Amino acid sequence: MRKLTYYIAVSIDGFIEGPNHETDFYPLGEDFVAYMTSEYADCIPTHVREQFGIDAPNKHFDTVIQGRTSYEIALREGITSPYAHMRQYVASTTMSESPDPAVEVVADPVATVRELKREDGDLGIYLIGGAKLAGVLIDEIDELVVKRYPVLAGSGTPMFVGATFNPAEFTLTDHRLFDNGTAVAAYRRK
Repeated sequence: MRKLTYYIAVSIDGFIEGPNHETDFYPLGEDFVAYMTSEYADCIPTHVREQFGIDAPNKHFDTVIQGRTSYEIALREGITSPYAHMRQYVASTTMSESPDPAVEVVADPVATVRELKREDGDLGIYLIGGAKLAGVLIDEIDELVVKRYPVLAGSGTPMFVGATFNPAEFTLTDHRLFDNGTAVAAYRRK
């Protein structure tokens, strides 16, 4: 059975973005960028991979699901297929049609993820967000990869929005600390 992984950047006070959707306040470091581009190149949008000459095969994911708000970030830049190196789904109840044949719009992300998880394959499903979609899919998340940056945001969007209180235990499976103070931790659902 394939797994759903919520791969997310977060400030030390628990915000994935600022109150106006800012994400440019995360500090990057050379060793961190090198690790992320070699280990998680799957999660880098196709146009960015091309700009930096990243031509690595997918290691972790062959499918991505994201919310409409996250997808609109690419659309504002004229990019209709931001993860062309993967199968792409956008969860939305307000978009009726996809602007790109490579991107499927789904109204029921839980049913879609459950169907995708039943498929055969070694690679998983990348949940890019946003927080509302993560809140809807919280019980379907098998793994979290949390990039915790050494910055206080003060306010913004938490990792999950709209989820109900239902504690679930996870096991730490990997932890790395980088020169700039960023920590990347992977957790698997018990």
